[in-house]
Amino acid sequence: MTNVENLMRSKRLNLGCGRNIKKGWVNLDSVGLPGVDIVHDIEKLPLPFEDEQFGEIRCDNILEHIEYIPVLKDLHRILKPGGLLKIRVPHFSSRNNYVDPTHKKRFSIETFDFFVAESRIAREKGYYFDFRFSKIISRKIKFYKKGIFWPNRMVEPLINLGPRIQWWYESTYMCRLIPANDIVVELVK
Repeated sequence: MTNVENLMRSKRLNLGCGRNIKKGWVNLDSVGLPGVDIVHDIEKLPLPFEDEQFGEIRCDNILEHIEYIPVLKDLHRILKPGGLLKIRVPHFSSRNNYVDPTHKKRFSIETFDFFVAESRIAREKGYYFDFRFSKIISRKIKFYKKGIFWPNRMVEPLINLGPRIQWWYESTYMCRLIPANDIVVELVK
């Protein structure tokens, strides 16, 4: 069995699932909503799992609500080597950052580079953090596309042509003129 096949058969964790229950996944949330498998405060660490238990972990719009660095460290602990961590957070230009009073953190397309061994802004292990993921395999800036925002369907592929264009978008007036909605990043342990 290859490493990819092994990961595909691995347990998968849907962290902070809320009402977005995923069949075949371990659905964890701090509220006992219908379909939640484990009720646990995400900031009470360690999470109730053994080391290297999951082949894939999904964090969809949860990290902006918490002090996420200790949680990332614990997710690194429970993720199998070669496992995938999929993260979706609001972009710092998103209106949703300022509407939701429970949001504690803001994110840039480069925020997660600090937690990756091979990145432009990486530091050696222990400089900032005593854990790090091996690489980022995907990073996208997502835009509102419904209603009056339909032109963003053309903007999104252009902004995501590469890291330099993403950096340019965030570093100029463009992110104020055409605010993004989310950042989607995939990290490998």
